[in-house]
Amino acid sequence: MGLLLFTLAACKVTSVANEDIMERTEKSPEIVWGVKYDTRLFGMMNVATSEVEGFDIDIAKEITKEILGEDAKATFVEVTSKTRIPLLKNGNIDAIIATMTITDERKKQVDFSDVYFDAGQSLLVKKGSKITRVEDLNGETTVLAVKGSTSAINIREHAPDAKILELENYAEAFTALQSGQGDAMTTDNAILLGMASENPDYTLVGGNFTKEPYGIAIDKGQTDFTQAVNQALTEMHKNGTYDKVYKKWFPDTTDGKVE
Repeated sequence: MGLLLFTLAACKVTSVANEDIMERTEKSPEIVWGVKYDTRLFGMMNVATSEVEGFDIDIAKEITKEILGEDAKATFVEVTSKTRIPLLKNGNIDAIIATMTITDERKKQVDFSDVYFDAGQSLLVKKGSKITRVEDLNGETTVLAVKGSTSAINIREHAPDAKILELENYAEAFTALQSGQGDAMTTDNAILLGMASENPDYTLVGGNFTKEPYGIAIDKGQTDFTQAVNQALTEMHKNGTYDKVYKKWFPDTTDGKVE
């Protein structure tokens, strides 16, 4: 009986994962998005409203409307840098919009939309730190990064002597920075800006030392859905929706904005 139940469960997951998303949405106008719940300005859970909020969230909502109409539903499922691709592959979500950098390695597993945000990796330190740029990182310094992200890989290239401590998520990494477990935290500048905006004792230093174009990840084989997402992004640029969402979350900068 146990083996039978396992087999049935496995078949169910496989069928969901192989389901054509555009065909399904004709019957049920809903897109399920994998998003971050811990990334200020992009995807952050508002405990007062129990709603996730941010740039990624609003972009996902607008894409859903563009593809399926005003009454369509955008549903959000929490992902981390480590869980997002497995959840997509298993069919738990239709797409990932979660500060995800487009890389050649990831393209082997998933397809990406056009770039929707141009980010770059930077460093967050406590004000007054002796670290002012990536070149200041050496064998005596510890850098905090998040598991499953490209940040640790990039630091190893730009500061090969630095020690690296990888945490489960951004909240844990920032807590480790505050408690002195590391000398600097690294990830994309947009994410770090969100942390600095809430914690004035911390600041970004050294500018960006990488290019991190964000894309929406979609499982391979979902060609029609990928094309629909790209068409929606194009229309959002034309009708001003993209600019409106960008200014809502990044009113004082044009860093990362896609023209």
